[in-house]
Amino acid sequence: MNAALLALLIPFFAAGIPIAISIVMVSVISLYFFTNIPLVVVPQRLFVGLDSFPLMAIPFFILAGNLMSAGGISERLVNLAKAVVGQVRGGLACTCVLTCLMFASVSGSSVATTFAIGAILIPAMVKHGYPKAMAAAIQASSAELGVLIPPSIPLILYGVSTNTSIGKLFTATILPGMFIAVALLLFIIIWVRVRDLGRNDADNSLSFWRALKESFGAIMMPVIILGGIYGGIFTPTEASAVAVVYALVIGGLVYRKLSIADLISVFKRTAISSSTVMLIISAASLFSFLIGRSELPEQLSAFATSQIDSQIGFLLAINLLLFMIGMFVETSAAILILAPILVPVAMQFGVDPVHFGIIMVVNLALGMFTPPLGVNLFAACQVANLAVEKIVPELIPFVLVVISCLFIITWFPGLSLWLPSLIYP
Repeated sequence: MNAALLALLIPFFAAGIPIAISIVMVSVISLYFFTNIPLVVVPQRLFVGLDSFPLMAIPFFILAGNLMSAGGISERLVNLAKAVVGQVRGGLACTCVLTCLMFASVSGSSVATTFAIGAILIPAMVKHGYPKAMAAAIQASSAELGVLIPPSIPLILYGVSTNTSIGKLFTATILPGMFIAVALLLFIIIWVRVRDLGRNDADNSLSFWRALKESFGAIMMPVIILGGIYGGIFTPTEASAVAVVYALVIGGLVYRKLSIADLISVFKRTAISSSTVMLIISAASLFSFLIGRSELPEQLSAFATSQIDSQIGFLLAINLLLFMIGMFVETSAAILILAPILVPVAMQFGVDPVHFGIIMVVNLALGMFTPPLGVNLFAACQVANLAVEKIVPELIPFVLVVISCLFIITWFPGLSLWLPSLIYP
């Protein structure tokens, strides 16, 4: 049945059939033709896949991100970031990275980050002389921080599918996420000088104290959410609900940017996005059940240990595999399908499941802004009204920067595991 599962799934994906539908159809075909399991297990497993308390965080964090965008919170974060780094040559491009970092600390979604921040900063960078393709490339690569800075929806999915502590995963991704953000900032500062850009980036920026005053409510949002999680006041799932309430209060009552019409639009976008993710999760639960019945993880583990004789060799192979998969498969589906298979193999080679989760998410985050199916790439192109092929040459340097960071994160597990060891001894 193992070969049948993979042989059927690949052509379904290649035919452009939606991921969730493809997974369910392949699972039903495999159950009917290759097992004696009754088909009543299909609705049962689809329901069981969603019957998890931590998964409630996903629609709440998506809603919080949409409320931040509509409620003026993202705009104020942009103003604050520009006041901090705007005086540096290339400061407007650096503002993009810094704002994505702050926005990601609540939204948990890179696509939401792309639309919310890109709608403000891509036109601003073009107005200040940046090529439109370069501006879109900066936004697409910076938005990947949405899944690398806690709270992260892909890390929630990884934790649920592998029974790994979500709190440990959130803590473990802080330093790697900050490391990638700093690497992008340093590269941009050098790159704009090479390209002779960013000379007038400080124009129209607010003073730091004024920007801080105007954005105080906005910057307190990640402080409250992350502080509450790490302080043990509430769980990541409860934090997602707190984020929604806080975004409603700040955007509606303090900044007075949210109208009833805005809320209807926000709830509609959130329902569509959440339904898409949840349908994939439900379908992947059925697929994971079949994988477990087929003993594929054990077979793959035995094959890997017979062919690869070192942890370094395994990590090299897994990075290449995940990078290629991330270019073609949606991140949520890739995690839910592959994580239960690969984590037991990684543990056979002595790789900590928390560290492996960070490696996996960083790899798949790369796929979010690389062709042919990078969701951030298409989102940035949509905001910039630009064809995908125009952005690719400008994107290559940023991809290489993140790949370099990925190798450092892979070979130095302490970067991921040091903070969890302090908080969760």
